[in-house]
Amino acid sequence: MIPEPAPTVRELLAFYLEAGVDCALAEEPVDRLAELDAPPPAPRAAPVETPRPVAAPAVMRGEAAPAPDVAIASAREAARTAPTLEALRELMQNFEGCALKHTATRLVFADGNPQARIMFVGEAPGRDEDIEGLPFVGRSGKLLDLMIGAIGLNRTTAYITNVIPWRPPGNRTPTPQETQICLPFIQRHIELVNPDLLVTLGNPSTQTLLSTREGIMRTRGRWFDYDTGQRTIRALPTFHPAYLLRSPSYKRLAWQDLRAIAKVLAG
Repeated sequence: MIPEPAPTVRELLAFYLEAGVDCALAEEPVDRLAELDAPPPAPRAAPVETPRPVAAPAVMRGEAAPAPDVAIASAREAARTAPTLEALRELMQNFEGCALKHTATRLVFADGNPQARIMFVGEAPGRDEDIEGLPFVGRSGKLLDLMIGAIGLNRTTAYITNVIPWRPPGNRTPTPQETQICLPFIQRHIELVNPDLLVTLGNPSTQTLLSTREGIMRTRGRWFDYDTGQRTIRALPTFHPAYLLRSPSYKRLAWQDLRAIAKVLAG
């Protein structure tokens, strides 16, 4: 048999990106197999020392996260006390109850005009958003700009954020606990912006904010009521731009949703 040629550097990088590897932990690669083959070091006699009090082991930042129920209660209390968007951002910046904060580069709060009549909410930041600190700035963000531009909107006339403000490692799906911890913040975020129209992008944000277990294929294009406790906001789920990049055949349905949004804004 003819052996397969070794992959090129470009092919390896493409494989790593497809697998979700987008950052290196060290400057040089480490051969773990070689470490296993290496003979163990010869034991040395330990010097006799006078016993001393043993200090408690240092806890790395982010490793001692509070219990989920404690973190959720803490998030609710913190979010409830935020009188403004700037205060909410500061509270979230200082919040230590979500482990995602300690693996992300920075908080991704929001982008756009907080006085806008329409608010778009996605699931969580990706790699590009984590780097820039703004939501929807990667490929899906460029598509979202085109989508809202088709109905006369842009980032000066719309407001954009996510349910989760910190990027999950490797762009993995946030856990239910992580979502519940962050939920009070996005709920308060919506209350403070107080838009006339709420658009949930994709299944996770739709199910989280609109309290439905149905999939996006059943919920998209249907009007829901979102109750802030102060007023009821009309809400419309539609496809996440990242999904449309993977499944462009659904752009036709997304366009129908955009037309429905434009009709409401024009009314």
